[in-house]
Amino acid sequence: MQEIEAKFLDIDSEKIQKKLEEIGAKKVGEYFYRRRVFDYPDWRLDKDHSWLRLRDEGEKITLSFKKRLGVDSSGVGVNDSGMEEVEIVVNDFDNTAELILKLGFIEKHYAENKRIRWEKDGIEFDIDTYPGINPYLEIESSSWGKVDEAIRFLELNPNDKKIFSGNQVYALNGIKVGELRRISFDEGLVKR
Repeated sequence: MQEIEAKFLDIDSEKIQKKLEEIGAKKVGEYFYRRRVFDYPDWRLDKDHSWLRLRDEGEKITLSFKKRLGVDSSGVGVNDSGMEEVEIVVNDFDNTAELILKLGFIEKHYAENKRIRWEKDGIEFDIDTYPGINPYLEIESSSWGKVDEAIRFLELNPNDKKIFSGNQVYALNGIKVGELRRISFDEGLVKR
């Protein structure tokens, strides 16, 4: 299934939340996420612009295969055409990670982030804060038309829309996630 979402980088969280309130969006909650990202020892998923992600969302734990679509290798900051995602809900973060490791995968990195979620008319607005980079807004919905509608609601510049992964946001900031083993609020960015 294709994941339909766009990012707006280096946002002012307070301004965005005020605007969301003005347009009638409802604040759903604030969350702390932790994730472990896995690959084969030869990094074949990474070479195919893919990864296996185990994420503890507090309310649920998900295991996802993700693949960047339409990757343009011409440089950092270039939009992809989208993201493929297959996701299931699992019931135990640590045991699922152990199972994945027993199957021969390796852990690429562990990462944390904080998220503030708002919703309006089937559109999710996530304000994400990760260690080492400025907050960004992620807009996700069932169609690109709905995402474009949300951009108009918030009076954002559609030319600033980014269609790419969180790792690409780090890359725009000169940080290579592939060189990190931990991304956490307590420890910061820890190299391999």
